[in-house]
Amino acid sequence: MIRLVGIDVDGTLVGRTGQVAPRVWEAAGIARAKGIRLALCSGRPAFGRAVEFARQLDADGWHVFQNGASIVHLPTGQSRSVPLPPEAVKGCIAEARAGGNARVLELYSDQDWVAESTAAWALEHAKLLGVKFEPRPFESLEGPVVRAQWLLTIAQAREVMARPHPGLEIAQSTSPLMPETQFVGLTREGVSKASAMRIVAAEYDIDMRDVMYIGDSGNDISALRVVGHPIAMGNADPEVIKVAERTVAHVDDGGVADALQIAIED
Repeated sequence: MIRLVGIDVDGTLVGRTGQVAPRVWEAAGIARAKGIRLALCSGRPAFGRAVEFARQLDADGWHVFQNGASIVHLPTGQSRSVPLPPEAVKGCIAEARAGGNARVLELYSDQDWVAESTAAWALEHAKLLGVKFEPRPFESLEGPVVRAQWLLTIAQAREVMARPHPGLEIAQSTSPLMPETQFVGLTREGVSKASAMRIVAAEYDIDMRDVMYIGDSGNDISALRVVGHPIAMGNADPEVIKVAERTVAHVDDGGVADALQIAIED
C-alpha cells in the first residue's frame, strides 16, 4: 500500500507553461482523501511558488526543499534543515566574486535567499521562483546557509560536476522554463532528496517500501533509489528512467496524475 508520495517540481509537477495540469490537482485531491500523504520534494526554496505548490498538495504536511537541505512542516514551521559547512560557503562566495557575472551563485536559508549577480539569468530565475529580484551582498542572508546553487552553462556545469567537493553533496538539475541553464546545487554531505524523504517518512511512521517518488532529473535519482515505488516522468533524463520502476506521461501531459492514480489504486 502506497502511503506517501514525493513529488519533484520542475519537469515533474510543472512543465514549459509553468502551470500544473488541472488533472494533477484532481488526482492529488483524490489521493489525499484516501489518506495518502503528498510531499513536495524540490530543489526550489521553501518560499515563493514552491510553498504555494506544497500547500495545494498537502497543507498539513511535511515538505522537502533545497534538494533535501530544507525539510519543513507547513502548519507549524518546524524545520529539519541542515546547514552547509561555513568553509564551503566562503569558497563559493570567493569563486563567484572572482568570476563576476559569468557564473551566477545563489545562497539559500530556509526562508531567505541572496544573489549578488545582476546577470539576466539571475533575474529570470527569480521570476521562475516567484520572488523579488534584488541583488545584495551574500553576507546579508538571514539565517544559516542550507544550500548554494550555481546557474551555469552546460560546459560550466560539466566542469563543476567533475571537481571534487569534499564534505558536500552535489546535484545537477534543469527546468523546462529555463532550458539553457544548468542548476548545480551544493548541500552538506549526506543531505539529498533521499535523506529528506527518509526523514519525512519517519515523521509519518511510514515504511520506505510504502513510499512512491516521482521525478525527472539527476537530483531525483537518490530518492528514486530508496523508495519502494520509483516513478519517472516521460520527459525524464535517460539515467532517471533506468532506475525507475515505471514511466508515466510527459510533464506537459500531466504525467504526475498517472502516477498518483497508481498510488490510489494500489
